[in-house]
Amino acid sequence: MRRRLSLLVAATMCLVLLAFLVPLAVLLRTVARDRALVAASADAQSLVSLVGTADPAALRLSTEQVAAASRRPVTVFLPDGTVLGTPAPRTDAVRLAALGHSLTVDHADGYEIVVAVQGRPDGTVVIRTVVPRAELSRGVGRAWLVLAVLGVTLLLLGLFVADRLARSLVAPIAELSAVSHRLARAELNARARPAGPPELRQVAGALNHLAGRIQELLRDEREQVADLSHRLRTPLTSLRLEAESLTDPADAARITARVDALERAVTGLIQQARRTSDGTGGRTCDATPVVRDRVAFWSVLAEDTGRTVVLDLAPTPLPVRLSADELGAVVDALLGNVFAHTPEETGFSVALRARPEGGASLTVTDQGPGLPGTGGRSPGRDGTVGPPVPVVRGVSSAGSTGLGLDIARRAAQSSGGRLYLSTGPAGGARVTLELGPPSAFTSA
Repeated sequence: MRRRLSLLVAATMCLVLLAFLVPLAVLLRTVARDRALVAASADAQSLVSLVGTADPAALRLSTEQVAAASRRPVTVFLPDGTVLGTPAPRTDAVRLAALGHSLTVDHADGYEIVVAVQGRPDGTVVIRTVVPRAELSRGVGRAWLVLAVLGVTLLLLGLFVADRLARSLVAPIAELSAVSHRLARAELNARARPAGPPELRQVAGALNHLAGRIQELLRDEREQVADLSHRLRTPLTSLRLEAESLTDPADAARITARVDALERAVTGLIQQARRTSDGTGGRTCDATPVVRDRVAFWSVLAEDTGRTVVLDLAPTPLPVRLSADELGAVVDALLGNVFAHTPEETGFSVALRARPEGGASLTVTDQGPGLPGTGGRSPGRDGTVGPPVPVVRGVSSAGSTGLGLDIARRAAQSSGGRLYLSTGPAGGARVTLELGPPSAFTSA
């Protein structure tokens, strides 16, 4: 925009300067020519009064003085053929003037001015002078150079002013764009500084109002989620009392442990819902112990349903940009899908590996019927099946809530990674979750 405004001002100023300077340059050339012709005519007219009264010697002296003063050839042709002043041949103009006609003739080398003086007893006297071409344009080149310098100076001055004006317009627009990108990255505390023309200040105010409304809506949504989660505490408390009343200590301990885990999940959900996040928080954890713990939790249920579990963990710590609670919820969602959408005695494997660019890659593969929509196709070079299976929040082709894969997808994107769905080697579903390192960030 800044460049376009400068080009527009430059084009406008060039047109204006051409409209004024070109006619002025032509006028200067015309004025210089007329000035030279008037000066030459004045020299010739100064001898008219002497022609009728002075003797030939005095007329000769006066003619030479006028020619020397004007630096132009001045010649007087007497009726008897005598030539006074600058020697010159009798031209057609001189012979025509001898008949009593004064005239100005345009030649290739300049203008010839002849003046006929009548009243002498011996006939008509002709006064002749010549204005060279160089004298007709004397000073015109210098004047044109001054005009050119003036035009360039005005153009540069106009471009400078236009650039300052364009910068005053572009800078607020660039700031608005930067603030909008920060809001897109969930930095909801970002605000635009009202600056520039009134229209841009209104846009900045509207953007700030929008950011405030988004904060209010998210705050209300977090409180609603927290309230909904808090309502789960009452049935959990009842469930805990029922578990403690069991006569078998082993069953009571097992069910109480499950209730404790569910209560911790609810507590974490409430804390996460009420957490004010600006999109750049320091949520990090070591993925290895979290995945190991959650797989161990689900292994008990897998043993009860006859499922084989293969766990392949990296031997080194793998820090990722997710909290332990968030990563645990993701693993629970993926493994919960395996138990919910595959028959009993269907095995699955969990692999956690380091990514070359940092972070971790979590892959959950089952030996079930596969994901709906993949058609049993083999995975491509990147491990995905095309066209990819869409992940739509709240929509499931298997009759569930449709939130499990979306939770995993959103967690991956918030960490700077991605979620891939593909077909495993045995034809089952393969879900690959790429998690970014603590320094990575990509808006969800």
